[in-house]
Parts: sequence; structure tokens; C-alpha cells
Amino acid sequence: MRPQGRKRAQEGGAARASGGKAAAPAQDTAVLAELRPGQSVELLQELHILTREGRLNQDSRRKLKQVYHLYQFIEPLLAEAAQDGHAPLLADHGAGKSYLGFILYDLFFKSLGRGSIYGIEWRADLVERSRALAARLGFERMEFLNLAAADAAAEAGMPERFDIVTALHACDTATDDAIAFGLHKQARALVLVPCCQAEVAGQLRGNKALQLSRAPLAELWRHPIHTRELGSHLTNVMRCLHLEASGYQVTVTELVGWEHSLKNELILARWTGQRKRSAAERLGAILDEFGLRAALAARFGLA
Repeated sequence: MRPQGRKRAQEGGAARASGGKAAAPAQDTAVLAELRPGQSVELLQELHILTREGRLNQDSRRKLKQVYHLYQFIEPLLAEAAQDGHAPLLADHGAGKSYLGFILYDLFFKSLGRGSIYGIEWRADLVERSRALAARLGFERMEFLNLAAADAAAEAGMPERFDIVTALHACDTATDDAIAFGLHKQARALVLVPCCQAEVAGQLRGNKALQLSRAPLAELWRHPIHTRELGSHLTNVMRCLHLEASGYQVTVTELVGWEHSLKNELILARWTGQRKRSAAERLGAILDEFGLRAALAARFGLA
């Protein structure tokens, strides 16, 4: 018998010995050891974290690491919100394929047995896909709304309050819309990983010539790449000050290592009720210094 034929015969014998089922891939045990207890393998396959064969490759192992790292920040907030039998409500803005929402439901809400996740996404095809996946997995307390983030707060039928608001890689001003939603819904916490902030960079480009003639500080955004980077940095700084002025304690850290993603800044805001007047004053001063007040004062509550 040829080696290839012998190998197939051996595999067939192993299958018959196990009741007619093919032998599990050799890596299955090792893969399962990397997952959280009770985690849905089917979900991870749908999210392309696991392959159809239930394996992890280098890219998917990196994705799994990011998921667990972000969950470490959100799980304590959910646990706090779920105390005394409360059913926590979480709104996920710019949900996309609801990657984050599904993972949070699988790891926390499923075993908790109460609470709901609302995924907010403007692309109808992604909303329908998420609804179908939630129905297939039996994730009954997930809702998906075909809405722009800016329209969500005024949507009829939405809960009056949410415990946690998340926005993972919500592009440009969608992160600001998520913040406005969180303030309107009196959220206990906001977890934000901003992405692609272009608005402030556009404002800086528009008044660059005037600013260069007035102050050496304008050298910070004279070159296009610096304009983009400074615009992104300024946007997040002003978001943090806005949250502090609105009664939140703010922490800023890396989500994962820069080798995984350049969109890596994690803003974590927890409600304290202590509105910092100094934060509002500094926010106003930054808007004036960079010639941004006319365009952005209302966005940051200083109109």
C-alpha cells in the first residue's frame, strides 16, 4: 500500500474507532485552552477569530489578544453596573459588524442572564447581518438599530438611560456623537477608541496661513503630516476635557501595542458628578489658541 493510501486507511480506522466521526484537529485542545470558559466557538468563527476548522493563525491570535485586552477594561464596569440585580444596558456606537457587542454578550451578558446590548450602525446590510447572527446564536438580548450615531439619542423607543456607551474605531465625528449620546443618556461610563479624526485637521488647514503669520506655535501643523497628527491629538485632548467638564473622571491609555493598530488610544470615562470648571476653561483656551472656537464651541458644550 502506498504511504498516502496507508495514511487515509489509518484516518478511516481512527474515525470508525471514535464512532464514525473524524478525529479532531491536533490543535483543538491547545486552541480551546486559549479561550474563556463557555465561549462560543461558532461566534469566534463567524467573527473570523477562529478558522472554520477551529484553529488560530497568527493574525487571529492577535485579534483574540486585542478582544481580551479590551474586555479587561469593560468587564469591571459591567460588573459594577450589574450589582443589586440591575440589568445593565450598553450602547455600542458605530458598531459595524458588532464585533465588540457580540464578544461582550458572549463573555458577560450571556451568563448574567439579564441586561441588553444595543448596536447602533448606519449601514443597513451590517445591521441585518448582525440581527441574523444574534438570532442564530440565541443572543436574545441584543438589538441592532439602523441609525446614524448623531440621531440615536433622539430615537423614539430607546431607553432613557444607558449604563455604558462604547465606540470602538468610530470614525471622525462619530466618536463625538457617541459622547453626546452618553451625556444625554447619563451613562455611568464611556469606553472610546477613536479613529480617523479629520474634522480638526481640516480646520487647521483652513487657517494655517493666518496662524503662521501670527505665532511660532503654528509650526506644529505647517507640514501636512503634522496637521493630520496634531488634529487627531487635539481632538482627543478636547474630548477628554469636555468629559471632565461634564462630570467624568477620565483615563487615557493604550489599547494594545502599536504593532497591532495605529488607532490605539483608549479613553475611559467614569461618572463622578464632579464637573471641573478648570477643564471647561482650558478647553475654551485651546479652541481660541488654535482658531477653532467658531467651528467647535457648540460641539464641546461651550456655545
